[in-house]
Amino acid sequence: MQAPERQQRLAALRDTIADIERKPALAEAANRPRGEPGIFPTLPAGLVQEVYADGARDSGANLAFALTQAKTLLTARRSTIYYVQLADEGKHLGLPYGPGLHWFGIDPTKLVIVRVADMTEFLWATEEATACRAVAAIIAEVKGNPKLLNFTASRRLSLRASANRVSLFMLRYGQRRESSAGHLRWRLMPHRSGRHAFDDRAPGMARWHLRLEKGRIAGNQLDWMLEARKNGFAIFSKPVGPGRYQAETPLPGAAPALLGHRLSQAG
Repeated sequence: MQAPERQQRLAALRDTIADIERKPALAEAANRPRGEPGIFPTLPAGLVQEVYADGARDSGANLAFALTQAKTLLTARRSTIYYVQLADEGKHLGLPYGPGLHWFGIDPTKLVIVRVADMTEFLWATEEATACRAVAAIIAEVKGNPKLLNFTASRRLSLRASANRVSLFMLRYGQRRESSAGHLRWRLMPHRSGRHAFDDRAPGMARWHLRLEKGRIAGNQLDWMLEARKNGFAIFSKPVGPGRYQAETPLPGAAPALLGHRLSQAG
């Protein structure tokens, strides 16, 4: 058997195994009530979600999308969000900013930042955090495609996250996709900003196009258009076809639909 063909068959087999293992968690996500139109569904705990952006310039949006979901998982018992990052990547990706977290609706004291020396420590810290009963979610951010972050590693993380009901958000960058045991894979892409409230020539709120590349959730929707707001993202339009969107026109004084948290309407 030729090497390229063997690699393709191995990749297909890994995807099949991952699909079998993630079915219970995905079934719960897909069978949850769809809820109000235009509102991003609240996903269950225990999922591994890969959030991709084409470049590190969108690291802030990647983190914001993960935090928007993570804060809905906070409870009195699970009151902490872990953020894991390689120490030398902070200069490229940045770090969570306390006042920004507060503006986004998250108490900075709820976020524990873990900075590690290499990928071995990165994977160890991420896996160990899933066993902590005080953790609601883990956000693990990594640049590039480290060799150690392979299918086997993703499978271990997926099994631990599902077993302990801890959500894991893997923030990734670049257009390369490798086989993994993650339940969902998102792609976040920049979009033209909205209009400024007081100056038509000035840029308004930042916007992104969100696409579900892998997995299935309630409603079977694949695309959303998001706008940055206080306390979370807002959904400002709805898809009418592949790559086409129809802008919503809310009633005067009405707030746009929310992504995961109703406080976003106050923005």
